[in-house]
Amino acid sequence: MKVILRSDIINLGRQGEVKEVSPGFARNYLVPQNLAMEAIPANLKIWERERLKLEKQREKIILALKEIASKMEVVEFTVKVKVGENGKIFGSVTTANLSKIFEAKGFEVNKRDILLSDNIKEVGNHEVNVRLHPEVVVKVKLAVIGEKD
Repeated sequence: MKVILRSDIINLGRQGEVKEVSPGFARNYLVPQNLAMEAIPANLKIWERERLKLEKQREKIILALKEIASKMEVVEFTVKVKVGENGKIFGSVTTANLSKIFEAKGFEVNKRDILLSDNIKEVGNHEVNVRLHPEVVVKVKLAVIGEKD
């Protein structure tokens, strides 16, 4: 089934693209969530009218998120974790922990938008990639500080 994407969908496509997806995915998820519409001639005409307005909104959103990204780059985030006698962390620092740390500093970030290749298991300075938008990814400095029991 061919659909027109009404918003960016990670691993599928960008807003305005016409994509071929399975009928069940389109009927059960994309169309009810208002993320896509069926690619029929009438909907293509409607989309052309909406497209210009949505592109202007998209540019404003990206500009605002780039401003937030520049603020996030300046801030150094710290997390205190318990360590054992030989300096090993008990557990690890996960995306859920990082989301709470960002929120405490005034940046609302979904844990799914924090891009970690693996959980942080060492004390020290780390760089973490945060996706604010598919086009805006920011590198954030994170200091993991160990505290003994």
